[in-house]
Amino acid sequence: MSHKAAHKNQKGFTRTNFSSKNSRGFTLIELLVVIAIIGILSSVVLASLNSARTKARDARRVADLKQVQVALELFYDANSKYPTDIYAASPNGLQGTTGGGSLSVVPKDPGGTNYLYAVNNVTTATEYHLGADLEQSATQTTLSGSDRDLNSSVAPGLAWPTGTTGSVPFVGDADATNVIYDISNR
Repeated sequence: MSHKAAHKNQKGFTRTNFSSKNSRGFTLIELLVVIAIIGILSSVVLASLNSARTKARDARRVADLKQVQVALELFYDANSKYPTDIYAASPNGLQGTTGGGSLSVVPKDPGGTNYLYAVNNVTTATEYHLGADLEQSATQTTLSGSDRDLNSSVAPGLAWPTGTTGSVPFVGDADATNVIYDISNR
């Protein structure tokens, strides 16, 4: 018989006595193994959750750029030019409801910074370049495969002004550290 004492009662059922000295509960090793397994599982879950948050922020960036792109086209329809600064209030920018402005609030990057924006001419802008810096690397994302990859700092045939408020030419292609999702009407 086992180390636990078993007794038959009057009805024929076996009763096990658990008050024996050999029955103590969990050992320290068993508890440490369980705690280690829980720790490993929680770190895997947190890593997956962080990756999902990064993807969600990048998807929001792309959606914001599409929204700004529509607002840019509405501004162009009303003014026959694009704004020099998308974050300016109308009539010179997209924010507001007059003068071609169509957004109550121009979206910003989830990190709190402004999106990248450049126009080809400060006085009568007929082309724009809009972009966002993605968090995912080029191997992690498929978003950068459907963008423009324009380099507005050296775009041929255009004088993309530098040093102006709101319009700063940028490289829309991925480099060693950043993946840029960009849109242009060019």
